[in-house]
Amino acid sequence: MKRSDARILTTHCGSLPRPVGLVDVLAARDLHHEVDPAELADEIRTSVSSIVRRQAACGLDVVGDGEHSKTSFSSYVALRLGGLTPLHAQSGFRGDTRDTLQFPDVYAEMKAMYAARPSNISRAGGTGGVRQAYACTAPITYTGQKYVQEDIANLRSALADLQVEEAFLTALSPSNVALYHRNDFYTSEEEYLFAIADAMHEEYRAIIEAGFVLQIDDPRLATHYDRHPGMSVEECRTFIAQCVEVINHSLKGIPEDRVRFHTCYSTNVAPRMHDLELRHFVDLMLQIRAGAYSFEAANPRHEHEWQVWETVALPADKVLIPGVVSHCITLVEHPDLVAQRIARFAAVVGRERVIASNDCGFATAGAGDEVHPDVAWAKLDSLVEGARRASSALWTN
Repeated sequence: MKRSDARILTTHCGSLPRPVGLVDVLAARDLHHEVDPAELADEIRTSVSSIVRRQAACGLDVVGDGEHSKTSFSSYVALRLGGLTPLHAQSGFRGDTRDTLQFPDVYAEMKAMYAARPSNISRAGGTGGVRQAYACTAPITYTGQKYVQEDIANLRSALADLQVEEAFLTALSPSNVALYHRNDFYTSEEEYLFAIADAMHEEYRAIIEAGFVLQIDDPRLATHYDRHPGMSVEECRTFIAQCVEVINHSLKGIPEDRVRFHTCYSTNVAPRMHDLELRHFVDLMLQIRAGAYSFEAANPRHEHEWQVWETVALPADKVLIPGVVSHCITLVEHPDLVAQRIARFAAVVGRERVIASNDCGFATAGAGDEVHPDVAWAKLDSLVEGARRASSALWTN
């Protein structure tokens, strides 16, 4: 994994705006509707090529496939794991959070507003917003070799004539697989988690062996506290410690310097007051066998947390990938503000150990959800320009 040795490198968290039609056909595939596999493969290949080129044109240094072969960062694994049975239900978290309990009227109004306003997908007559729920009813195995090799081939082809510093592919953490696919087979949740870890290891290893950086996506590490209002910080830390153990098991034998770990507070563009503070879990996060750590650091709930790194010793061989533009604010950050955010981290851990990114993926923004694509790309433009300005100041000597 490259460092910012000559200037501040830039990247993103994985999910980039997808075309509406692509989201629709991906969802149809995931819901086991009839889809022409050759046409879908060609559409994915074309979309990955386009999104990689746009990243390069934007000036991003470390690029990915935008997750354009996936309906979402979480639901894609159902097609790649054996032992899962579809349920007559939609996937997703349905319980109360600390924030929905704190702001019930606001969340109720938002829910009503979205229900009354059809998304682009609904207007297109599609199913992009629907995700199938599954349960584990048999031993978990990895069956996604075909899909991950297609992801690898598509990204490699897209990079063929481009000049970028590095490329990465994302993959879901074991605990997030368990979150979206309930356990009806294993005798304990711990046994289930380690079984998922063994299966997902195959996907992780395939990405590394292809020569790409592996990004482990694990929003649950940071969001578990908010989603369990009755849980104390210490109880949450016990859960996080177990997640770290499971992740490290899944990464056994994989070089740490080829792995970056991403956690966030999800694409919740809504009132948030109860995010677990970085100081409560940073020590556990640093135990994950990764070479870099990606986390939210730009939105108003977390911008102050750069100071955590004044008291936390970052191991010498590790890199930080802080968010310096936010996905949950539609205002586009000024490049000077981006540069200031970068400079704070550089002053604490060293300029060569900072790679600038966004807080969280831009979801299926092409489907009309969360951040509009035009805003997402404007933010990435500001990210790149801010990194350029920070580099000019940090490398004056």
